[in-house]
Amino acid sequence: MSKTTLSSIGGLQSFFFCIGMYFVALFFSIFICSSVFYAIHPKKEAEREAVAGAKQTPQEKKVYASVK
Repeated sequence: MSKTTLSSIGGLQSFFFCIGMYFVALFFSIFICSSVFYAIHPKKEAEREAVAGAKQTPQEKKVYASVK
């Protein structure tokens, strides 16, 4: 019977580590880049709400909820 060892894979350990770290960095960069993109280009709904809030007339009363 011959023994089977994983010594041939041991030489590739640093390569597998680098590939794994590359995919982890790629995964996190998706979230970082998308958050930067949405910070620069906000969604249309948020933009409409900001424009509508800026155009409020002074006659409108703001009603706040209060706890008594």
